[in-house]
Amino acid sequence: MKDQTRIVFETERLRLRTMDEHDAPFLYDMLFQDEEVMKYYPSLKDEKQTKEWIAWNQRNDRTYHTSLWIIEEKETKEPLGQSGIVLQNIEGQTELEIGYMLKRAAWGKGYAAEAAKGCLTYGFEDMKVRRMVSLIRPENEASVKVALKMGMKKEKTILKWDQMMDVYSINRNGENGSHEQ
Repeated sequence: MKDQTRIVFETERLRLRTMDEHDAPFLYDMLFQDEEVMKYYPSLKDEKQTKEWIAWNQRNDRTYHTSLWIIEEKETKEPLGQSGIVLQNIEGQTELEIGYMLKRAAWGKGYAAEAAKGCLTYGFEDMKVRRMVSLIRPENEASVKVALKMGMKKEKTILKWDQMMDVYSINRNGENGSHEQ
C-alpha cells in the first residue's frame, strides 16, 4: 500500500500535512524520545506506540477529516513537529482541541504559534466550527503563551489524564469560549 500524504494548509513559513508511516523515525527520535519535549506528557513513547500514534492520526483524518499533522518548514520540507485539531472529551462535551509539539531545535522561532494560528484559521474558516480549545498543564508556560497568541483565554481547570489541565478557549467571533457568558 502506497502512503499518500496530503497538504492540509500552509502558512507563511510552514506546511502542515497528514502523517504517514515514513514519519515514524522523526516522531520517535525528535519528539517522543526527547524527555524535554515530552516533559508535560505522562511518558515517552516507544517505537510501537509511535506507529500506533500515526495509525490513530490516520484514522482520525479518514473519519473526522482532522488530526494532528506534520509541521514542515516550507522551503526545506524539514519536519519540525506536529500540530493539528483533535476531538477531546472535556467533562462530557466533545470539543475540538488545537495541539502542538515541536522538536527542541525548532523552539523559540515562533513556529508553534504560527502552526497553531493556522489550525485556528483552518478550524473556523474551512471546518466552520464555532469554538476551539487547547488543554495545557498550568506549568507549561510556552504552551500557555501560544494559546494566548491565538487569542485564547483560560476558561477553567479540569482533571484529565490523571493531571490538572487548564482549558483555554476561543469562539469563532474571537471571544472567550466560556459557556458561562
